[in-house]
Amino acid sequence: MIEGFRRADVEKAASWLLDEALKCGAAQADLLWSWGVHNAFSLSGGEPEEDRMGSAQGLGLRLLDGVGRQGVAFVNSLDRDRLCDLLQWSLHNCRNAEILEGLGLYDEDPVSETVDLELEDPAVYALSSRDRLDFCRRMSAIAGEADRRVVSVRSASWDDGWGEEFYASTEGRSFWHRATFAACGVAVVLEEGDAVEMGGSEGEVRSLSRLSPSFHAVEAVRKAGLVLGGRPLPTGRYSLVFDPEVTADFVDLLGELFLASNIRRNSSLLRGRLGETVGSPGITLVDDGRLPGAMGSTLVDGEGVPTGRTVLMEKGKVSSFLYDLRHARLEGRSSTGNAARGVGTLPDVGPHNLFLLPGSLKPEAIYRSCQGALFVTEMLGLHTVDTVSGEFSLGIKGALIRDGLPAEPVAGVTVAGTILELLSRVRAVGDDLRFFGTIGGCTLVVDDAAIAGL
Repeated sequence: MIEGFRRADVEKAASWLLDEALKCGAAQADLLWSWGVHNAFSLSGGEPEEDRMGSAQGLGLRLLDGVGRQGVAFVNSLDRDRLCDLLQWSLHNCRNAEILEGLGLYDEDPVSETVDLELEDPAVYALSSRDRLDFCRRMSAIAGEADRRVVSVRSASWDDGWGEEFYASTEGRSFWHRATFAACGVAVVLEEGDAVEMGGSEGEVRSLSRLSPSFHAVEAVRKAGLVLGGRPLPTGRYSLVFDPEVTADFVDLLGELFLASNIRRNSSLLRGRLGETVGSPGITLVDDGRLPGAMGSTLVDGEGVPTGRTVLMEKGKVSSFLYDLRHARLEGRSSTGNAARGVGTLPDVGPHNLFLLPGSLKPEAIYRSCQGALFVTEMLGLHTVDTVSGEFSLGIKGALIRDGLPAEPVAGVTVAGTILELLSRVRAVGDDLRFFGTIGGCTLVVDDAAIAGL
């Protein structure tokens, strides 16, 4: 295992920096140290494309002046001269910042945390270059043999690594956070007649035992094969069955509506809707910062506030928003422990692990109940959705369900409507919760969607 620093050195530098910040006139200060190692290997067309190992470190210091200004700067060294520069840059940025209401650090008594979030796997440290090559070769071979229509395994990639973060503040809070990760991905090209389609699948986990390279090899081929040679449907209204990954993409979009910073900026259609029912009873949306083994889990957020579980929408009713310290104070609430922050950025609101609570139906049962529905494997253009009006018009790909299975490839169609219409028309939620990074989705059935095609 590669080590690039000693914890004692980081803690000593942090203590000195915070003390000096107060001596220089700051009312409060906090800092974030980050260090990590990243290994990457990939094959393209069966030949080695990338084989690298790198590490990065950074120390960010934020100063608050007590009247509503804050400034941040960062360096990538613990050298004393660089720390002096960091202090001066942070002071300069603070003095020249705009005044904001509600600024201040978390000042409650520190609590000793002993919860094991299962974020570190010794097996990741033991991985070798040969292991990464073998994983990629195996994925490439499995994908290439999964379907006669595969003409190219465009890429088979593997990434792994680990890192540590240290948070400390002038209010006496300090925490270490350490985690590992492993990720793989496959991209394939399928061809039949004049039809060509590209598909991919990828996964990222904290523990090696939770990652299945063979699954992603087969999944990439399956997704491309489902839509190969797809044709438009007649214009009309259809039931839609979202693949878990499509649902996760939609959940990611939904998450933006629940950020207190977006509520405050009036860039969310949920402003003023706390306590209202806006979706079907099957929709319960949760953010959990302490989900064991999950990519977004941590004991404290970017401001040293303990994380937890927040139910944002319960059975269709808007029940909470996500807050950092500043936006919580502005709304007279408590922080939900959702301050997101990098070493060189100021805190803002962000989710940890955002997901739909799964239902009780197996995907196979859902397919059998949805004869003639459109199974959606890809939704194009979610970034264009208007989060104030909720209106959208998105391209989709997938396959019509026949005899309980996705069968007839579909492409070249669009679905239009509003976010709230979609939420209110959810009829069923599958039991197959899967996480795609920090976002989780299940098979989802949406009735009476407007499809524009032929």
